Amino acid sequence: MTVSDAATPAPRTVREERTPSPMRKTIATRLQESYREAVHVTVHREVDAEALVSAADAADVSITDVLLRALSDALAAHPAFNATFEDGVHRLDEEHNVGVAVAVDDGLVAPVIADVGGTSLAEVAAERRRLTEAVQSGDYAMADLRGGTFTVSNLGPLGVDSFTPIINPPQIAILGVNRVRERARPTEDEDVTFRPTLPLDLSFDHRVVDGADAARFLGTLAEGIETAEASAVD
Repeated sequence: MTVSDAATPAPRTVREERTPSPMRKTIATRLQESYREAVHVTVHREVDAEALVSAADAADVSITDVLLRALSDALAAHPAFNATFEDGVHRLDEEHNVGVAVAVDDGLVAPVIADVGGTSLAEVAAERRRLTEAVQSGDYAMADLRGGTFTVSNLGPLGVDSFTPIINPPQIAILGVNRVRERARPTEDEDVTFRPTLPLDLSFDHRVVDGADAARFLGTLAEGIETAEASAVD
């Protein structure tokens, strides 16, 4: 087979040209900043979610709300993750101000739930719903997006099993939450049972914390999720 210099290239017809919106341009700039400055590493863990699902049902809230309380406990036990890194300084924050990513037409926005650790489950659920509705309707203030110390991105409702969440600078970590699926697990009597399982992806800035730190953080979070039923109505 020979290739002719005179061969006609495959036709290309431009269907549409789009100019990114101001929000999309801002997102692109921040993503470039995140990848340029942070050393991204992602660790993955699957967690038994039966207690999480039961706790959410019992309290009439979403599993995200119960997970946020378990996340706050993990941040309290591993404060290096509840932090920012700017100008060479690792600043650990007292309050757990958790941004929860919400999809809008032009991308993702992460309104911040303030002081999750000092807030009841019912209050967390109400505030998350309020912020989500405000962002989706466009009726929110820039102050709703500021002051975050950690971010959660949940793609589970879209059927995602695993992804690599991108750190929201100057924060040093972000938790990716995936869909709950029934998975086979061994029992004590050497049988197999099927239980709801939640895959988690934690991206962190390796300049600030190490893989072992991230593994321990996920271990504490997993323990909180797997015992969520006992503390669901605190």
